[in-house]
Amino acid sequence: MASGPPPVKLSFPSQQALVRFADDFAMALKLGDCVLLAGDLGAGKTTFARAAIRAVAGDRAERLEVPSPTFTLVQNYDLRLAIAHFDLYRIADPAEIDELGLPEALETGAAFIEWPERAEGHLPGGAIRFEIAEPPDDPDARDVEITAPPDFAQRLQRSLALRAFLESHGWETAFREYLLGDASTRAYETVHRDGERAILMNAPKRPDGPPVRDGKPYSQIAHLAEDVLPFVAIGRTLKDKGFRAPEIFAFDLDRGIVLLEHLGGDGILDENRVPIADRYAASVECLAAMHAVSWPREIDVDGARHVVPDFDLGAFLIETELLSDWYVPRIRGEKLLDDEIAEFRALWTDLFAIVDAGEKTLLLRDFHSPNIIWDGAAKGVARVGLIDFQDAMIGSTAYDVASIVQDARVDVPPALRHRLLDRYCEVRARAPDFDEEAFRLAFAVLSAQRATKILGIFVRLDERDGKPAYLGHIPRLRAYLKSSLAHPALAGLAKWYEKHGILDAEVEPR
Repeated sequence: MASGPPPVKLSFPSQQALVRFADDFAMALKLGDCVLLAGDLGAGKTTFARAAIRAVAGDRAERLEVPSPTFTLVQNYDLRLAIAHFDLYRIADPAEIDELGLPEALETGAAFIEWPERAEGHLPGGAIRFEIAEPPDDPDARDVEITAPPDFAQRLQRSLALRAFLESHGWETAFREYLLGDASTRAYETVHRDGERAILMNAPKRPDGPPVRDGKPYSQIAHLAEDVLPFVAIGRTLKDKGFRAPEIFAFDLDRGIVLLEHLGGDGILDENRVPIADRYAASVECLAAMHAVSWPREIDVDGARHVVPDFDLGAFLIETELLSDWYVPRIRGEKLLDDEIAEFRALWTDLFAIVDAGEKTLLLRDFHSPNIIWDGAAKGVARVGLIDFQDAMIGSTAYDVASIVQDARVDVPPALRHRLLDRYCEVRARAPDFDEEAFRLAFAVLSAQRATKILGIFVRLDERDGKPAYLGHIPRLRAYLKSSLAHPALAGLAKWYEKHGILDAEVEPR
């Protein structure tokens, strides 16, 4: 039988240093992790568990009550990752661990278990053994040995690499707080240092997926960023052109780590997740300003070169085919026939020619409410903070306008959609070479293309990634799509969608 990775051995000069390490350890935890805390009485098992639980909670001020479960046997914490903290010192029978709810705890979160030796034979395979020992010559210090399965060992090493990066750039005492993870391999943290805060991007190089067309993976055909070079390159360029991208404090291109400015927590939705009309208007004005600027196709980043890809036919079609690959089989119960797919691709190929012949710019690709930070104290385009642009391409000016005007995650009422589109055209019309009719045609095509793509993505998130919540957005997307397909230039596509029931079938969670 193949052995697992070697134990991770760490030494800490004090229990306080061990408590600080709990911050890094907690960042490596995920659903299903079971941590077995071993060590003599007084070694610091409860102290470490308490610190790790507070780290998961983002509790820098240590206000969260984390009592020892010595008498209750288990304490449960409903955090961004649910945590169950067990103390088995007082159990009489190892089987009691099941009665205390360990299997259920690992289905919904992670667990820390003190005195795990009292439940021998009833603990899950693949648990993480965390052993704390007091060196004989230094009662204040602590030695730790962590034996873990490969998946957790890899996550822990990544977390330690992020800490080393922070230390090398003056953030050695920073408190790390989980911010979010997205659908790719990227994750984000807020790091705090003496009243300052920044964003830490954790984006290891994206592994290639299986080939889907012509021997290439989806990410290559769709021109998705495979490392952090595009983010750094586009971010610097946006700032150089006067737009509000975060300042990049430090980065490591090889390891995929970026430390950047925290732009704040205010957005363009109100507390009820309703669009704030003035902020949406400012966002389309920001796009209008961006589209009046010339953008480089090649960007140097300290000797590394990023070539901004074109939004070509391959990328355009592979996005639309998310609908034929995922959404249509879900509503029909079977895949499209080859001739049906060929007709679908032909319709979209003709429509691509329309947008490809029109005005081009730098398109950010995901310019919508989750990725816009609002700064009410700033003026003009500086009010609109841009945080998601690593997949930027050169393509139609209508792409990002469609993304914000038909925001996939919130209802943008028709009246507001019309006002936003009119406002964009009003600002762009100040330039004599702006062709409003051509732009509005490109908008109809690309708003339909984006809705088509996202319908497929949301079904894929449910089926492949176990995230059914995205299905709740599908009625909105269908409504957007109906609106876009009403344009005369899309009549042939509208007929195909009607024939295959794209706009009428309900999509229920699995």
